[in-house]
Amino acid sequence: MTHDLPAASDRGASRPFGRLITAMVTPFAADGSLDLDGAGRLARHLVDEQGNDALVLNGTTGESPTTTDAEKEALIRTVVEAVGDRARILAGVGTNDTRHTIELAAQAEKAGAHGLLVVTPYYSKPPQSGLLRHFTAVADATGLPIMLYDIPHRAGTAIATDTLVRLAEHGRIVAVKDAKGDLTATSEALARTDLAYYCGEDSLTLPALAVGAVGVVGTSTHFTGVPTKQLIEAYEAGDVATALALHRRLLPLYTGIFRTQGTILVKAGLAAKGLPAGPVRPPLVDATADELAQLRADCAAAGLSLPE
Repeated sequence: MTHDLPAASDRGASRPFGRLITAMVTPFAADGSLDLDGAGRLARHLVDEQGNDALVLNGTTGESPTTTDAEKEALIRTVVEAVGDRARILAGVGTNDTRHTIELAAQAEKAGAHGLLVVTPYYSKPPQSGLLRHFTAVADATGLPIMLYDIPHRAGTAIATDTLVRLAEHGRIVAVKDAKGDLTATSEALARTDLAYYCGEDSLTLPALAVGAVGVVGTSTHFTGVPTKQLIEAYEAGDVATALALHRRLLPLYTGIFRTQGTILVKAGLAAKGLPAGPVRPPLVDATADELAQLRADCAAAGLSLPE
């Protein structure tokens, strides 16, 4: 099956990267080196079989803390070549160093990315004025559309609604990956801006749609892409009953993929399906036999199969 790029109307302010986006793991070879052939194969699977409108590369799920800048660039070039004619490729470029983030943004743009995912600077916990300056500096330095990534439980700092309102005035800041887990704050930001909101927590996809989100950037969507897209499309078509039924069916895997760090279980599941994944890099550790068995049970509970 094939999927065209999002329609022109989807690439406007309302839905700039389509509906379904997966934060793709980065395949490694058995020795831990970057598996570019595997990355192309996995990207084609996610777009052509799982129905993704876009992919995020070099995010946390892609083990970005452990990949070099050169590896990040090579991965973007490979995946753009593999699926860039029929899916949007967003490059994760956010760091806790504004200068380095700008360098990665320029590198990603040169490598052919269609957009950037820029996470809140982590660990250093800058004030809101620092966040505003950081994100604005990155947006000023690139010609690509930007999706902000608001994930306070990892970054240590949330992007305040007033800050989002000011950032939304920038022509290249068009979307938010919302992993704040605060639907009231999400509702307030959506009421005050025209930012496109993508749910950043798989299990909250349906609730987020109900307050105005346009899609999801998922992790379990390595496996649940097709039914998750059906959920989104059903909700948009006014078929809330079908969307709710899919939400309830998929919930065991939406949550189960995070029983441990998500990348660990995604890679274990992909390997079980014979798809490129490889090991994780330290400090992550590969899934245990018990964790893989539980993943199989979670897949089965969601109506999906994972080969023995």
